[in-house]
Amino acid sequence: MKFRKNISPSLLTLLLFASAFSIVYLQEWEIGNNYEVRFSGKYAHGTFRKLQGELIFQEDDLNKSRFDVTIDVNSIETGNNLKNKHARGTHWFDTEKYPLIHFVSSSIAKTDTGYVASGELDLHGVKKPLNIPFRFEKTGDSALFRGRFKIDRGEFGIGKSKGKASDSTEVEVVVPVKPK
Repeated sequence: MKFRKNISPSLLTLLLFASAFSIVYLQEWEIGNNYEVRFSGKYAHGTFRKLQGELIFQEDDLNKSRFDVTIDVNSIETGNNLKNKHARGTHWFDTEKYPLIHFVSSSIAKTDTGYVASGELDLHGVKKPLNIPFRFEKTGDSALFRGRFKIDRGEFGIGKSKGKASDSTEVEVVVPVKPK
């Protein structure tokens, strides 16, 4: 009985420390400078030059994983200054009113080909659910997130006029990361 009393506080302390460490430890990733956010559709193609956010991703515990990223819409680059101005204007993104594209994941799951981040996309003042399939490629201490998905611009009130079919835009994201 005496042995049990002496060891119990030690074991209890060790267990509390171990559980606290596992709760506190989250694998945060810092976005590298050479990321790419490319888009292509019927009416335009190009890139967004400003991406930032919080990436928490743990392959062994996806329940702790979370993405919260924003794109500065004013950073759009189509290769044509007139088209850039038009894209920032009221008929497309209306960057004065809606300067950011924001995605927050609600869950991340393993798939046969990689992973899928499910969450909410806030684009042009409209919030809709979005699933983003992606791969996670780790090399040493650094890694790369690669994803490709489609967005129907008309569902977000961008460029769709009455009676016309909406444009589906393909988005490709390549984000190099390193541990924070």
